[in-house]
Amino acid sequence: MRLGIRLLIIVTFTLLLSSPKLISKGSADGGADHQGRNLNFGVSGGNVNDITKRFCCSGTLGALVTDGTTSYVLSNNHVLGLSGNASAGDDISQPGLIDNGCRVSTVVADFTIAPQLGPSNVDAAIAQLRDGGMAADGTIQDIGVPSSVVMAPSVGLDVAKSGRTTGFTTGSIASINTSVSVQYQAGCGQGKKFVVSYTNQVVINSSTFSAGGDSGSLIVTNDSNHQPVALLFAGSSTTTIGNPIGQVLTQVGNALGRPVSFVGTGQALSTETLASGSPLLQDMEQAKAVKERHEQEWISQPGVWGMGVGFNPSLGTPTIVIFGDPSAGRAHALPKRLENVEVQFVISERPVAR
Repeated sequence: MRLGIRLLIIVTFTLLLSSPKLISKGSADGGADHQGRNLNFGVSGGNVNDITKRFCCSGTLGALVTDGTTSYVLSNNHVLGLSGNASAGDDISQPGLIDNGCRVSTVVADFTIAPQLGPSNVDAAIAQLRDGGMAADGTIQDIGVPSSVVMAPSVGLDVAKSGRTTGFTTGSIASINTSVSVQYQAGCGQGKKFVVSYTNQVVINSSTFSAGGDSGSLIVTNDSNHQPVALLFAGSSTTTIGNPIGQVLTQVGNALGRPVSFVGTGQALSTETLASGSPLLQDMEQAKAVKERHEQEWISQPGVWGMGVGFNPSLGTPTIVIFGDPSAGRAHALPKRLENVEVQFVISERPVAR
């Protein structure tokens, strides 16, 4: 018994020394269904060139879209498109390199196009699906077939996602119309770091909704219809950030030269269900206007990395949400209100692309 344990330790150590270090833009465990070979979406995958001498990276193959003729895998630019450095036709594997010992597994798609990071205001990309590579009906692991009808994000909306690292999780939208700056790294685990600024983003305040490797997951309504709401692309230890899905489809369609839509059921959430417990639209628009008037002043402050519009459920009124790292709270006398709108300060480190 003792000899066996010693041999096991020696073999394991040797394998670690002889293999590249594995990273997945995160490290939690979503289980074999999300990290092994799986025909469904919401699972591990990525560009086979997302590898350096010491690291290999992967994200999540989020959903299935179509231009009416051709089917495509939808994920992030930094997952499929190598943050703008991929070439058309690059192999996309499932699972990704991280879940196959930094070796290429089954190639399921070919990288097609990605709107430019920054100017497009989204982190999105598509890859043409190979025949039989993944579920032709767009089934997402633990969710099922999503709706083809998108949902505009709203504060308090209950949502869900399925991703490579944390699997199936649920939460609710904490802020919308959020301006945020996100940190990227040029290469897999190494290379120059850079920051991309976004506007009108969706934020979910939760320490469990996502982790590194979940980038590319489709965020959907947490009901039987599963309407697409946002595309997950970044986060911190307590936040998840997504591009509004309507903007994603628009920018991907513009880059492709023809519109794209989700492969799904066509079912939609009732307006009565959506309105339940939500602030009045007029009040939200007023809060957005106040936020926009003060945004330049606050978003430029040291330590502040985001500003959006949220909701105080106890009062049923909108709030302005300021996101900043711990230093921001010490550096600034934070206001309790901006004009007539309550201010909520959320402390979290600056988000990174996941």
